[in-house]
Amino acid sequence: MLHGWGANAQDVAALANYIDLPKFAFGFPNAPFPFPHSPIGRMWYDLPADYSFFGQPSFRQQPQVQESRQRLREWLLSLEATTGVPLSRTVLAGFSQGGAMTLEVGLQLPLAALLVLSGYTHAPIEAILQPAPPVLVAHGRSDQVVPLLAAQQTQQQLSNLGVKVQYHEFDMGHEIQPSVLKLMQSFIEEIVFPPDSPGEPL
Repeated sequence: MLHGWGANAQDVAALANYIDLPKFAFGFPNAPFPFPHSPIGRMWYDLPADYSFFGQPSFRQQPQVQESRQRLREWLLSLEATTGVPLSRTVLAGFSQGGAMTLEVGLQLPLAALLVLSGYTHAPIEAILQPAPPVLVAHGRSDQVVPLLAAQQTQQQLSNLGVKVQYHEFDMGHEIQPSVLKLMQSFIEEIVFPPDSPGEPL
């Protein structure tokens, strides 16, 4: 799971204690760039002061976006060698800016599923793997950081590309409430790895 802008891996690692998936191993990488406003914060890329969360195609070419994309892709591709778990049984999730990176990288890899929490697309979705992994999008109706419309547009872009999407809105702000954690768990259990699927470790 990928953290958001200005947070760090520990910020989302605590969520593992509230998700009952005992066969899963969890990974929480830190973003590569230091956050300019906090000594412990990290970021996948900096956000301009006038950023609107409705991405332009050129934003994908920003150097920090390109470097984060490359590093994250390399990390994901290295996991099977270190864990024995193939990408086809790996779920990539992200909160806020981490959700944007989840879409940026995850739609081009044969992952089991993607989870985008209070996220957005930092550039229009273009190249995707066929078939693309299923995507869960969850967003707060009162989110004052990433507008709800950004999530709705993300859902529409994915659907237009033929991606299987589960879209959910919650009465919350820019956060991950217990109801979202419950949804994440059920999505993984019922959609990604149903009860009759093989029982090898994940």
